[in-house]
Amino acid sequence: MAYNQQLSNRIREALADINKVEEKAMFGGICFMVNDKMCIGVVKDEMMCRIDPDKYDEALEKQGCRAMDFNGKTMTGFVFVNEYGMKTKSDFNYWINLCLAFNPKAKSSKRKK
Repeated sequence: MAYNQQLSNRIREALADINKVEEKAMFGGICFMVNDKMCIGVVKDEMMCRIDPDKYDEALEKQGCRAMDFNGKTMTGFVFVNEYGMKTKSDFNYWINLCLAFNPKAKSSKRKK
């Protein structure tokens, strides 16, 4: 499945000065892992953001943001942001910074053997 290359390049640029960033194919798109933890991704034309669950309800009130529904299950702490939610550089940076702020507190996924 194709994903928005322009958006992934914007995210790549925003993370350029961050250490330990790795890109992985995931969810039919791309995921940017920071410190071996899922942080930000692109699925189709939307940015997938892993955020602090305490900020989840507040984030859902922002324009262009919706809950991440994966296989019929809403994933608290994960949201999708469409183009309207990141039109300006300030809006885009808000989401990037929200993801990066939660990353140190996020749990790492269990590694597959």
